[in-house]
Amino acid sequence: MNPIEQPTGKGVLPGSEGVILQRGGEELRLHKVDSRLSLCLSDASALPALIEQWQPQTSRNISPQAVATSPVIIEWQMSPEQIETALEQLRPLPAVLYASHVYELAVSPGTYVYLANQLTVQFVDSLRITEIEAIARTFGIIRSHALTDSGNTYCFFVGPAARENPLKIANQLTCNSAVLLAEPNIILATAPLYRPTDSRYSEQWHLYHRGSSIDLAPDSHVSAEKAWDITRGSRSIVIAITDDGFDLAHPDLQGAGKIVAPRDFKHKDDLPTPAGNENHGTAVAGVALAEENGQGIVGLAPGCSLMPLQTTGFLDDGSIEDLFDWAVRQGADVISCSWSPAAVYFPLSRRISQAINRAATQGRNGKGCVVLFSAGNANRPVEGKVEESGWAQSLIKGVTNWLSGFAIHPDVITVAACTSLNQKAAYSNWGRHISVAAPSNNAPPNMSLSAGTFDTGPQIRTALKGRAVLTSDRTGPDGYTSDNYTGFGGTSSACPLVAGLVGLMLSANPDLTAREVKQLLQGTTDKIVDKDPDPQLNQQYGTYDSGGHSFWFGYGKVNAYQAVKAAQESALRDRALHSTLTASDRSAVVIPDNDPRGIFSSLDITGQGSLQDIKLYIQAEHDFLSDLSFTLHSPKGDSVLIQGRTLGRQT
Repeated sequence: MNPIEQPTGKGVLPGSEGVILQRGGEELRLHKVDSRLSLCLSDASALPALIEQWQPQTSRNISPQAVATSPVIIEWQMSPEQIETALEQLRPLPAVLYASHVYELAVSPGTYVYLANQLTVQFVDSLRITEIEAIARTFGIIRSHALTDSGNTYCFFVGPAARENPLKIANQLTCNSAVLLAEPNIILATAPLYRPTDSRYSEQWHLYHRGSSIDLAPDSHVSAEKAWDITRGSRSIVIAITDDGFDLAHPDLQGAGKIVAPRDFKHKDDLPTPAGNENHGTAVAGVALAEENGQGIVGLAPGCSLMPLQTTGFLDDGSIEDLFDWAVRQGADVISCSWSPAAVYFPLSRRISQAINRAATQGRNGKGCVVLFSAGNANRPVEGKVEESGWAQSLIKGVTNWLSGFAIHPDVITVAACTSLNQKAAYSNWGRHISVAAPSNNAPPNMSLSAGTFDTGPQIRTALKGRAVLTSDRTGPDGYTSDNYTGFGGTSSACPLVAGLVGLMLSANPDLTAREVKQLLQGTTDKIVDKDPDPQLNQQYGTYDSGGHSFWFGYGKVNAYQAVKAAQESALRDRALHSTLTASDRSAVVIPDNDPRGIFSSLDITGQGSLQDIKLYIQAEHDFLSDLSFTLHSPKGDSVLIQGRTLGRQT
């Protein structure tokens, strides 16, 4: 029998081809949204005339701009009475590749799904390319490129000869015995995992503090100061922050060599600047690696470089591939993602899963990029069931399956949030896939869906104690606040804090693999314990099992000093020390006031060989040590800041 015609008996039930989504090995049921449709146009110039003819209530471009092969995709909002007539008359038009309903995931009410112009199809290994092309022609789809490391798998896009939309084509393909997998590419909105707070604090307690109070527990910080005694980060270590936009004019994000390979995937240029209310990325970047410049705040890894990558606001297979592949090609060591799909249940497609795996195994010349994702802010399992009640408008109710495909990916470090009281943040998602926790604020749980942002039910009626994280804010009146700094929080803040820590670890030992970083990070945590029940779901997951893992905190709250120390020790463990050379200059030197040239003290050391480490001891007395900074200069003219102006008033 011809491969084009081979039946299998598998596939979706007849009549269900238009409401079943093949995704990550699952079949997800879709509901049609009665007031929205989407158009895939081969010729965007036809859009104004179509709008004039049909007068939709709203029209917006939802194209995943990172996917160069995808034509323009438009969403219209119309009265329900118009939808079917409009679809019937739009589909035959030459400029319309396909017109489709907008769908809602049955497992994630309020999450809109749009069909992109792509499919991923895996064929049996024995099928020849000529036979693949023959199957493609029968459906009017055109082969684009092969999917690497995935067998006989190709990406296709819908051509003018196609008679169905990508959803129906994928389901019809699964009925062919030569087809092992057929997934349509879909587009979802992304949701930043932070809701701004009004209050700000004069100190960055999450990095280090010595105090305690009603909302500040001892040792609720990450021991940054002791970690900084080892390293403050190296410019050779690049942290990619993927987010909505970055104010690169902010002093915290400036400095020689600070910015590496910026990219705006929305407009396809190198200017990832914020527009509208795109304030999230600046705050996230500040937590991870705000520059040490004597003003404002400092990130955990101020010496590392920033690769700012502006996302499109929508995610699909191609946009995630382009995002991660760009980061790998441009030399990112760490990839931090403080966002999630605006969905209750989201399994990863084959293409997305492999894009993350490629970065985590092939990046950094085979050592692997360290990939981190926020756990989420709904106070729900990253994988599991919850009996839902108390949501506004009863949006979600009854036994509900929750799944965050990014958070459960085996190559991802998934970061939960704890508070300034060393307790679970009320909003933080949880489960067996949580890797570690990091300090952040405390606030009610919430969930972003296509229809808006909602507090998850039931409503928490008790006061939630905890401090916000002070970070950089978009400058001027467009930021969260008007003074360039803001109180931040959510797992959006916890994730970049750990990304900054990973930057310090790789600065101390750049030879670590991504897997080794994850192991060291999880093995050097503080085992904080929270025996109080969750104020929303009345669950108690704040202790650790025999393997040292907690559903709320993963393997514990990160300890920057212990993690960086472990990274450094692993670098030295197998290195032979041949000799130690010492030199000193004990002559007293008066520190002049108001002299930007400062003072110099020279040390002469003679010897040959490879330099492994330098330890430098300086004794200084001054009424305000925060006025002093110390820099080490090499004979070749290289320099490194040893101590910035962060010593405070101690003498």
